[in-house]
Amino acid sequence: MRFLFHVVTSLALGEGALAAFGLSSTSSRFVVDTDAGLVFEVNRANGDITSLKYNGVEYQGTSKASAINSGLGTSTVTGETVGVYVKITVKSGSLPVTHYYVAKPKEATIYMATYITGEVDPGELRWLARLRTSELPTGVHGDVGDTRGCEAFEGKDTFKCTNGQTRCKMYTSDRFIDDKVHGVSGSRAAVWMIMPGTAYETSASGPFMRDINSQTGGSDQELYWYMNSGHVRTEPWRFGLQGPYAMAFTSLSAKPIENLDTSFFSDLGIQGYVSSSGRGSVSGKATGIPSQFETVLHWHNTQAQYWTKASTDGSYKSPLMKPGVYTMKLYKSEFLVANDSMTITAGQTASKDIVSKEADTAVLWRIGEFDGQPFELKNGDKITRMHPSDVRMGSWGGTYTVGQSTAKDFPMTLWSKGTGTTTATVNFEITEKQVKSHVLRIGTTLSFKTGRPLVKIGGWTGSDPGAPKLIDSRGVTRGAYRGYGEVYTWNVPASAFKIGTNTLTVGVSGNGDATWLSANYIVDALELQD
Repeated sequence: MRFLFHVVTSLALGEGALAAFGLSSTSSRFVVDTDAGLVFEVNRANGDITSLKYNGVEYQGTSKASAINSGLGTSTVTGETVGVYVKITVKSGSLPVTHYYVAKPKEATIYMATYITGEVDPGELRWLARLRTSELPTGVHGDVGDTRGCEAFEGKDTFKCTNGQTRCKMYTSDRFIDDKVHGVSGSRAAVWMIMPGTAYETSASGPFMRDINSQTGGSDQELYWYMNSGHVRTEPWRFGLQGPYAMAFTSLSAKPIENLDTSFFSDLGIQGYVSSSGRGSVSGKATGIPSQFETVLHWHNTQAQYWTKASTDGSYKSPLMKPGVYTMKLYKSEFLVANDSMTITAGQTASKDIVSKEADTAVLWRIGEFDGQPFELKNGDKITRMHPSDVRMGSWGGTYTVGQSTAKDFPMTLWSKGTGTTTATVNFEITEKQVKSHVLRIGTTLSFKTGRPLVKIGGWTGSDPGAPKLIDSRGVTRGAYRGYGEVYTWNVPASAFKIGTNTLTVGVSGNGDATWLSANYIVDALELQD
């Protein structure tokens, strides 16, 4: 049974709490008591959350409300009870967005879903909770997004502090495949974003996309879930239902469960929601990936995306997926090694095996691993949480000597100008039998301003491979390393080599500004094949 709840209890609402689970209203707001310590208020004019009281303490920020993006503007906002649940629907008057808040009895959780039919200006879609820093001072990954007392030096979002350390809200991000729960905390409570099940299915850019999770300011602690943005996005937007997802309050800092049950959404009349009965899946074995790497499977089309990690023996089962034809990809960690296609039918579990097609090629030497990640290279262990200029970074220069150096001696990024590494050198020995033609192979994970490798060995200079597909977004300076993942090869003639010590020089071809925003690329690995 569904009915609108219109009882006005203004005196009780003024105290910010109801007697038990339920929905009440005034002319300006809906108030929901979860009967689990959380009472929240929704503005009836625009759908903003204006109060978040948990165990009697106000956590809503003091300057701005919590909302989709920075608010949906004038909206049609309705509140109702559906069975045992409270549902508030916010239909924007000017944007292609309908947003839902749902409360479940005895849970200090706001369940949400966001339905879109087009792109949202200014090019991103996010849930943004503006909370009180005084109550929740610790952001996602600690202080990496804490800009208090620091000064912006790159754009308006990247800051340098007096101790030489850097801060940016992008440094709070994690890969979508791993980011199922993240939160901010204080001495009395923690607030969490939970993205269970197929919450990411209509986001963009796959399992390795990363986006902002929090930012700590003087008055507001901002907690995010980004559904779509232009932050190193590699796909167009998808439209439809984003979520379900949730914001949960706990009295302890321990994470809530990530496999939050949202199946009850099938009874709530949520636009775009597809229940498990309307979905299918696929299972099988993914083989050919060496045991030291993750085996990742990814399905996508223009309407939806899904992923999973295979077990140690390669067996996998996909999430429940909407019916349709999907591109199926297999990754060695984040390095693409096979493509296939898959048809999903509602109510059925299909069977599909997939095998890595990566060639097992003999090499004279290899630096790093072709795994789609730069983490084993110099400064790769720090780049997701700080700017390249951060005082905690190692020096960006250096020479790699085959047989003596380690991967951490080769810089993970090369720049065309400025204070970063503009060239890197590799010294290696060649025997008489090895003076012949060889293939030089360099993998990159992300390019900025058309940056791509420029290579020289002896008197030979490799041809310019041409500009990679442009991603119009800062990358390495905002902690991002994942783009399209180009791999470049050159056939190096025998005349380039000599018996004894040889030197490969790797530079950057491309345009751009000075210093850290000049053309650059992030290195995955490089090898000289036998």
